[in-house]
Amino acid sequence: MFTGIVEELGEITAVETLDDACRFRLRGPVVTEGARHGDSIAVNGVCLTVVDHEGDEFTADVMAETLNRSSLGALTTGSRVNLERPTAVGARLGGHIVQGHVDGTGEILERKPSEHWEIVKISLPADLARYVVEKGSITVDGISLTVVDAGADFFTVSLIPTTLALTTLGIKQPGDPVNLEVDVIAKYVERLLGTQGGTR
Repeated sequence: MFTGIVEELGEITAVETLDDACRFRLRGPVVTEGARHGDSIAVNGVCLTVVDHEGDEFTADVMAETLNRSSLGALTTGSRVNLERPTAVGARLGGHIVQGHVDGTGEILERKPSEHWEIVKISLPADLARYVVEKGSITVDGISLTVVDAGADFFTVSLIPTTLALTTLGIKQPGDPVNLEVDVIAKYVERLLGTQGGTR
């Protein structure tokens, strides 16, 4: 489990394309400290497993399902990525409950800079809109954010200077894809109430 508090802005140093998957080599001095084979690291909000680790780099395999559901397939050598290790039991939950299971992708639609913050408008897939509410939580590229405005096919977030400086949302531009993970609590509530046509 993650909290959506990005630990560092890493970099893709190599991409190996396989028949139905790919292997990334990533640089991240903070998240690789003490890393071992089998550990989990969130890459732009996607929970990946460490295959190998050497120095400040690690490799991770990405299967076709993940490439199809997320924006990881668009990454190339040199791409910057948000990195976060799983939260430790007993640690502070600085953001919200993030599983690293991407629900879909959105697209940066618009950026409106201000003196001390920036409003970013992001497209929202129709099947995820019911989980996104004003002042609720959403994960964008692995970043725990508060929804400012929620529309039928978009939402906006307000980014502070720290987020702009230390995450991919500081460099992504209109047209760029982002990974979205909605609040898992909302999905469980929906399931328990049977609003999808199921039973209690």
